[in-house]
Amino acid sequence: MELGLTGKRVLLTGGTRGIGRATALALAAEGASVIACHRAAGEAAASLTLRLKELGDNNDVVRADVTDQGEVTRLLDRVRVSFGGLDVLVNNVGVDGGVPFGDLAEPEWHRVLDHNVTAAYLVTRAALGLLADGASVINIGSSVALRGRVNGVHYTASKAALIGLTRALCKELGPRRIRVNTVSPGLTETEPGARLPPEAVRRIVGMTALGRICQPADVANAAVFLAADASSYISGVTLNVDGGV
Repeated sequence: MELGLTGKRVLLTGGTRGIGRATALALAAEGASVIACHRAAGEAAASLTLRLKELGDNNDVVRADVTDQGEVTRLLDRVRVSFGGLDVLVNNVGVDGGVPFGDLAEPEWHRVLDHNVTAAYLVTRAALGLLADGASVINIGSSVALRGRVNGVHYTASKAALIGLTRALCKELGPRRIRVNTVSPGLTETEPGARLPPEAVRRIVGMTALGRICQPADVANAAVFLAADASSYISGVTLNVDGGV
């Protein structure tokens, strides 16, 4: 299948590790030009920069805290100068949190909601003028949004909010043929939840129809499909990539 991603201009947030890294590299490998952003400098950002440059001279990694309006503005200014517009936006920035509801303090609530929902709002709103007609916006959520999780009310609420954002925004941007979708992975190796004790991992795998933990590449493949022309009539969808939990 011809994906039609060659020359597509992509902005991806939270790109240096796990799902974000796999998605940035998968899109670049299909011929897209990718700017990935990260919050903290380090080996992960440096190695991603090298890998992306091997896949195309237009690819780059930029430091930005996408929970901060000023830094979001600077990030999109960089995209404007480098690309002139956007064909794909992947909102991948996110954090986990595990706290019993009775102990859930307001700062922790805001930390998780700011990263998992507000960042997507800030970046997508700032990108509106750059998104080309027919562009694709992809939010990376979590399948826990549809199930709930003990000691994770704020995390579950944040990922459920992404589904609502997706459903509403797809209707607003539909007249421009801009598609908005959410990819919702289950427990993913190398992501925060994968640090569960081995017995917990075995229990979750036992609930999964395909009998294994999700890999970042599984999520990246779903995002690549939603970025591609092959999915041009898919919008407002929450695509669960959880192996059939």
